[in-house]
Amino acid sequence: MLGKIKQGLKKTRENVFSKLNNVFSAHKKIDEDLLEEIEEILITGDVGVDTTMEIIEHLRQQAKRQKAESPEDLQKILKEELSRQLLAPPEESVTHRPYVVLVVGVNGTGKTTSIAKLAHHYKQQGKNVLLAAADTFRAAAIEQLDIWAQRLGCEIIKHQPGADPAAVVFDALTAAKARNVDYVIIDTAGRLHTKVNLMSELSKIYRVIDKQIPGAPHEVILVIDAGNGQNAVNQAREFVKAVKVNSIFLTKLDGTARGGVVLSIKRQLGIPVKYIGLGEKMTDFELFNPQEFLEGLFAKE
Repeated sequence: MLGKIKQGLKKTRENVFSKLNNVFSAHKKIDEDLLEEIEEILITGDVGVDTTMEIIEHLRQQAKRQKAESPEDLQKILKEELSRQLLAPPEESVTHRPYVVLVVGVNGTGKTTSIAKLAHHYKQQGKNVLLAAADTFRAAAIEQLDIWAQRLGCEIIKHQPGADPAAVVFDALTAAKARNVDYVIIDTAGRLHTKVNLMSELSKIYRVIDKQIPGAPHEVILVIDAGNGQNAVNQAREFVKAVKVNSIFLTKLDGTARGGVVLSIKRQLGIPVKYIGLGEKMTDFELFNPQEFLEGLFAKE
């Protein structure tokens, strides 16, 4: 698993975090020049200005408190701080049945493929999965999800293109309860026609879910394309306002040098990255592990 994460973070590591290793090796002492170089590397690595400034201030304070003497000492403090920043709450056990997962995000982020990976993950655990094609504003989205459902052996509830997304969700949840399904994964639109407000539509879907199954959705996953860097964080804020997002699926991590955005997401949105996509295959999916992620970032080739 670590090998897969290491390979997936290759671009981020080579373009950003290997520079950190070089900076620590090149300096003989801890001084402002060293801190400024670290700051510049983190910002260019899409860690984000605010998050970077917080990290640098922490390094400055801890170096003084711990009486750190060498750049190696400071590197250890940095790794500890990054680990703390990425720390996620312990995983809650799934007690609801059906367990309802609402997936949101802008079109083009890899949302449908991420749903398929998630469904495959549950199927591997022997669970029954039902997909709901509630992105009715794109015929291609319904077709794509239908193809994945057939490949994975999942049931799917779909309507005609242009149908009311909330009606699809209502029918999907009714079917899930009747068929004793373990997981329902709901796809939603990432962009709607100009006359329809996307966030209002998502809020409506959320209300329909809660009415059908009180307390649901149990998980709201926001799919973010790692390659969009800080723009993805700004985009995410709008979705967080509309629905109660509680986990992030970060896609296309293998194709970008902007893996540092993971740190910015956690700090700015207060939502942990729970899943990561490292390719196009069903198996190119991992549950996010902060320690393995950091080892992948700082690994030496």
